[in-house]
Amino acid sequence: MTLRKGEKMTISIQEHMAIDVCPGPIKPIKQISDYFPRFPRGLPAAVGRSSALRPAVSQPSVSPAEGPREDDEDVDQLFGAYGTTPAEQPAKSPAPEEVVDPEGYESDDCTTLGTLDFSLLYDQENNALHCTINKAKGLKPMDHNGLADPYVKLHLLPGASKANKLRTKTLHNTLNPTWNETLTYYGITDEDMIRKTLRISVCDEDKFRHNEFIGETRIPLKKLKPNQTKNFNICLEKQLPIDKTEDKSLEERGRILISLKYSSQKQGLLVGIIRCAHLAAMDANGYSDPYVKTYLKPDEDKKSKHKTAVKKKTLNPEFNEEFCYEIKHGDLAKKTLEVTVWDYDIGKSNDFIGGVVLGINAKGERLKHWFDCLKNKDKKIERWHTLTNELPGAVLSD
Repeated sequence: MTLRKGEKMTISIQEHMAIDVCPGPIKPIKQISDYFPRFPRGLPAAVGRSSALRPAVSQPSVSPAEGPREDDEDVDQLFGAYGTTPAEQPAKSPAPEEVVDPEGYESDDCTTLGTLDFSLLYDQENNALHCTINKAKGLKPMDHNGLADPYVKLHLLPGASKANKLRTKTLHNTLNPTWNETLTYYGITDEDMIRKTLRISVCDEDKFRHNEFIGETRIPLKKLKPNQTKNFNICLEKQLPIDKTEDKSLEERGRILISLKYSSQKQGLLVGIIRCAHLAAMDANGYSDPYVKTYLKPDEDKKSKHKTAVKKKTLNPEFNEEFCYEIKHGDLAKKTLEVTVWDYDIGKSNDFIGGVVLGINAKGERLKHWFDCLKNKDKKIERWHTLTNELPGAVLSD
């Protein structure tokens, strides 16, 4: 502003309230907001209208009705330099190095979703996978009070049955929960450890609506070494899609843990039905009411049938029942043990879930289990077997 000789500077009250107090001559400005320009997030402190300005922490707010002003030219150039208006970017000097604001909402998933601390152990001898969920930190708020009601859900992939899913208890009103809870998958084989992946999801429980997803991580089981605990502290990620086109041949009807022992004292074969895991769901509620039947064939008199008790609403039942077949040891080589798992229904036919046949004509683990029993008298031998939905020569009706 230039003054003629002898002329006094006059300042209106509006201008007086917007005096720029930076070092130097007094300069009136049009609006008080000009003194507080809203720079983009991460703008370096060195860039601004004066060295006294600090980097702004809020997003730019521009009214569509406002036109460009000469006083705002420096601010517009700063916006252009950071990509808001690429056409206005000055070509004279390179943009300064961007400083990332770790507290900003634009940070990575570690900050926005949280981290999860857990450990995994594959017990090879007992065919079990132990998953210890320790704690989470900095979870994303999901409720109106700025907190969450988190729980952790496990899911073995591939596989979509409820039997593949385990979950922790729910902890209420916290973003930093500590569970210290161990969840165990039984019937895990070396083959599973090669081809399966463990999906770990953190969710928010809601009593009045559907539970909400917070974040997840996936661990290929081939990363684990047998009988060695591996600890993880991993940033949660956004929900990843599950491959719906996975090979249908990988679908299983479940697993069953069977023990065999030829007792010299009882002069018979002791068959133990210990437990099942990951059974297929047969009822509308997503579960089954399973029980197990065993036959020693050929069975001319039809007296070899044994049946366990029914376990209600479960896909991972424990039976711990043992049956005895009186038979000479030398005759076992001519016999076949047929084990089938059924879903009990009231008022209609029971549903076949799956079965397995052990004997001299079986293959793989089923043959090896039978052979080890014949070779080792008075020694109990336990093995997990995969249930199939077809049994050659079997009558699949209850």
